[in-house]
Amino acid sequence: MSAPRIFHNLIGGEFVPAQSGKTFERRNPADTRDVVGVFADSDERDVHAAVEAAKAAFATWSKVPAPKRGEILLRAAELLQARKEQYSRDLTREMGKPLFEAGGDIVEAIGMAQYAGSEGRRMHGVTTPSELPNKFQMSIRQPIGVVGLITPWNFPMAIASWKMLPAIVCGNTVVIKPGEDASVSTYNLVQCLMEAGLPPGVVNIVTGYGPKAGQPLVEHPDVPVISFTGSTETGRLVYELGARRIKRVSLEMGGKNPLIVMPDADLDLALDGVLWAAFGTTGQRCTATSRLIVHRAVAKELVDRIVARAQSLRIGNGLDPATEMGPLVNEKQVQRVLNYIEIGKQEGATLLCGGYRLTGGDYDYGHFIAPTVFTNVTPQMRIAREEIFGPVLSVLEVDSLDEAVAVANDVAYGLSSAIYTRDINAAFRAMQALQAGIVYINAPTIGAEIHLPFGGVKATGNGHREAGPTMLDVFSEWKSVYIDYSGALQRAQIDNAD
Repeated sequence: MSAPRIFHNLIGGEFVPAQSGKTFERRNPADTRDVVGVFADSDERDVHAAVEAAKAAFATWSKVPAPKRGEILLRAAELLQARKEQYSRDLTREMGKPLFEAGGDIVEAIGMAQYAGSEGRRMHGVTTPSELPNKFQMSIRQPIGVVGLITPWNFPMAIASWKMLPAIVCGNTVVIKPGEDASVSTYNLVQCLMEAGLPPGVVNIVTGYGPKAGQPLVEHPDVPVISFTGSTETGRLVYELGARRIKRVSLEMGGKNPLIVMPDADLDLALDGVLWAAFGTTGQRCTATSRLIVHRAVAKELVDRIVARAQSLRIGNGLDPATEMGPLVNEKQVQRVLNYIEIGKQEGATLLCGGYRLTGGDYDYGHFIAPTVFTNVTPQMRIAREEIFGPVLSVLEVDSLDEAVAVANDVAYGLSSAIYTRDINAAFRAMQALQAGIVYINAPTIGAEIHLPFGGVKATGNGHREAGPTMLDVFSEWKSVYIDYSGALQRAQIDNAD
């Protein structure tokens, strides 16, 4: 195990300790003997310093031509590609997901750097004909100012890139508070940007916990835009605090995602989709499949196969290439998941596999829970309605497509959804009826790509979308411009007459 790295806050291009002098450790969730890093435990003083640095940088960065800003992102993409293996290992050590998944996280950041970098030459406005003669009108995008970003630990580089890169290509400057359980990947991303030519102060990093560092960032009067990804409970607070100052607030929050399997589905395909979506990233995805809504005609066959595969998954340290499922992120999350498993038992659901903490050998040094499957789950049970954020799958049986869609929609969330069927009419009906920002047909509830909008409805989000062609909307301001040149024409006519 290598010696722990020391990470100071990045403020105005300089790495500085927290003004309190306090720090906190982050340990590998698969092996808590491994200290991944020591980080600044920041408070409102550090946030204020970071915002002041971002304000100072905005004056010049906002005037850099957008294509030039984009070129920095494109160069950063090349650096990320060259360091993919190194950064994947860093990511696995800090949050636990297996190396092959961590590599996907880095690939998303590479794709976003390429996509957002190209937007520097495609930051189109709109021109429309005027209803009056001798008049021209158009709309243009402009940067807003200092953007506050609060990112989670489960996709520590991908989600940071979804927010940070569109913000800076629009000409804004950034203060980011990464999730305290996984901050290394944010530093790695910003290191590439700095080496690619990003000026000091355009991106500033403040590490720490929500109440002391996140809340002051949300409340800061000089931060007009907040973009947050995390729990719905915290997102509501962020929204309330932002509303008091009429801030632009973008929220990406929880999910309770359904995967529907109809009797005509390809069960081999559905099996692979359920396994990967329910237990990939140890179920710690906002898009994870937490509800399998399966037609009664094929329920037993499919569930039996899911249980057999779940019980055979290789669980361990994500740095081992053979590992298929890693640990939960911390002890608090372990206790949360175990508590929900007990709730499921008490509610009368049938536990078919898992439901316990893995112990013995190296498991004693990590946060491991066996993949868990419940059957005889009803739509009103808490395990079918509340986000667990762990490797727990609830199986609900239905008798028709209409019932499946009704059960799928009967929760507070609406992020991702999926249906497996060979019936194109059923697929189109579900696509339109499912209350979710994302619908997959014959594919799992995970796997979003950066060139389509990402986000949800209901308690999942507040209408904004990340990635895709709409990603600039949160981070830019529209300005309408009207030019009346009738006076100039009249003057030209008079001058010509003279």
